[in-house]
Parts: sequence; structure tokens; C-alpha cells
Amino acid sequence: MKRALIVLASVLTVAAPAMADEALAKAKNCLACHQVDKKLVGPAYKEVAAKHKNNLADADKLAEKIMKGGSGVYGAVPMPANPQVNKDEATKLAKWILAMK
Repeated sequence: MKRALIVLASVLTVAAPAMADEALAKAKNCLACHQVDKKLVGPAYKEVAAKHKNNLADADKLAEKIMKGGSGVYGAVPMPANPQVNKDEATKLAKWILAMK
């Protein structure tokens, strides 16, 4: 029983940040245009992560795009600015996206 609780606690510790970032993406309406593993209006998050090859140094650039929007990187449809997302939230979202495999 004790061993099962330790395993469960370690799983929840690892999964909690990922779920929290997904919750933030939902709260900020990111999932209206993006999905984790398939293109919707914008690219799939896994496609973005693959393009950056999990380079966390790109997190600041991606955070800026999340806040200010952008165009031309993934096609003709521009990504609008997201003024409801602050710098800390954008950085958290960017790191979550870039950590996807």
C-alpha cells in the first residue's frame, strides 16, 4: 500500500504541471485555435515543439508571439495578439508547448 501511494504521488507530481499548463491554455482560449496533436486554425502544439526541437531558449520568442501575435511562420492565417495573456503566463505556455514530444 505504501509503495502504491509513493508511485501515485510521483505520477501526480509529474503530471500536475502539465495539467496546470493545459488548464491555462484552456482558460486563455488557446485551444480555440490550437490542439496538442493536430492542426486546427493554427499549428498543433507538437508541430511547434518539433520545429523548435524542444529548445527552451526559444521560449521567450514564442512567449512574445503568444502575447503579440504573428504571421507567416505556419501559413497564411495570422495569429492575433492575446492581450489577456501576461508575460508570466505566456512564458509558462511557451515552455509547456516546447516540452511536448
